[in-house]
Amino acid sequence: MNIHQFRFVREAVRQNFNLTDAAKALFTSQPGVSKAILELEDELGVDIFRRHGKRIRDLTEPGKKVLICIEKILGEIENLKKIGSEYAATDQGNFVIATTHTQARYSLPQVIAEFRKRFPKVRVSIQQGSPEHLAELVLNNQADIAIATEGLSEHPQLVSLPGYQWQHAVVVPHGHPLLAKKPLALEDLVEYPIITYDLAFAGRPKINDAFAKKKLQPDIVLEAIDADVIKTYVESGLGVGIVSALAYDAQRDTALEMLPAGHLFGNNTTRVAIKQDAYLRSYTYTFIELFSPSLNKKLVDQALQNHGQSVEENASYDI
Repeated sequence: MNIHQFRFVREAVRQNFNLTDAAKALFTSQPGVSKAILELEDELGVDIFRRHGKRIRDLTEPGKKVLICIEKILGEIENLKKIGSEYAATDQGNFVIATTHTQARYSLPQVIAEFRKRFPKVRVSIQQGSPEHLAELVLNNQADIAIATEGLSEHPQLVSLPGYQWQHAVVVPHGHPLLAKKPLALEDLVEYPIITYDLAFAGRPKINDAFAKKKLQPDIVLEAIDADVIKTYVESGLGVGIVSALAYDAQRDTALEMLPAGHLFGNNTTRVAIKQDAYLRSYTYTFIELFSPSLNKKLVDQALQNHGQSVEENASYDI
């Protein structure tokens, strides 16, 4: 057995059992992939895949266990490469951050600017997507860390660290009647059309839960993954917006005013996730600490050893 066979098996699963797509992804031929998988199955003495004719359809039960071992082996090989790179050059390399639009737009610019000052030879890339997609990027070794509010703590193969807490805010045009409501109540909000986040982003489940607990039915006329989109439609008069308070900038959002809504929807925690068995290069620790000063190297290493269980009680937050 060899590494190429392991990669072919893993890519076949990633490509939904399409060997032609797997071969394209690995820049090789489909017959070569098929032959290598058959040879591995012969050597192991078990079928890894269920087949219908010449096509593979799914993993067999032993195949599922084989895939787990293959993922671990290939993960350790990636770690070996990173260790070699670490000792060869501690201040250069590629650093991929998987994150949502809100984090990329509002939380990360100053962090990345400071990081680039300290590590000018490190090439930084940002991959944006849904929390589920971000987790997959880290699990598949396509990103070094993921930063998001939802979803990351639900993956047992990820260590999810609390970064910082934030609250929602309501944004309205100047002169809007809601500005006179002090304190703002959920009953006030349901009187108007609402524009807010898609269900998978930026604390939206807490918004839904708050209305549900009061047995109120909000008129949500538009959902978006981008706070800038929400604010644009608020400015156009489509409704009132519920966004992360981080997304409101009085100097830039001159057509809007902001009403704090933390008392309505509670606190949200943005998290940093890394793969459980990942080898972290020195600048990764620095980036994490720049993003959340409470997450120093000692605490991150402790979390990796303990699957993140002891981090929550030691972390501090900025709200």
